[in-house]
Amino acid sequence: MATMFRYPVFPHLQDRCDPTLSLSAGRSVMAEPDYLDGDCDELIKPKKLINPVKNSRNHQDLHRELLMNQKRGLAPQNKPELQKVLEKRKREQILKAQKDEQEAHKKRSDLEIELMKRQQKLEQLELDQQKDEEEQENTPEFVKMKSNLRRTRQAMDDEERTT
Repeated sequence: MATMFRYPVFPHLQDRCDPTLSLSAGRSVMAEPDYLDGDCDELIKPKKLINPVKNSRNHQDLHRELLMNQKRGLAPQNKPELQKVLEKRKREQILKAQKDEQEAHKKRSDLEIELMKRQQKLEQLELDQQKDEEEQENTPEFVKMKSNLRRTRQAMDDEERTT
């Protein structure tokens, strides 16, 4: 009587409950299909679909080349699409900023042009004054005295004429 309650009457449940059987002993978790039994010949058995991309010669060559390159350490550095887009935007922003800066230099208003001309004139006058001062410093003393005498003489002559 003790053996009667040990295992249930249903044999398909008995295998699941038996702790001595394990999955590694050849049993799988997946249910096996019915058409493998061979007792139903009138059923159409499914065939594995052929992937035309994987069967193409170009795909096989490319795959072989990628595997070889990966083994050598020459795998291409693929960047994520987001990173590519961000780099492209950054590059475009830099180019746009450079272009705007160049246009700003090219397009000057009339006021800016007039101010630039006046600044150049002032710089030229300063250079001329510096040259005159240098020439006066380099000239001998008697030449300076002579020019001073001429000025005083001309000033005296002008006074006499006016009076």
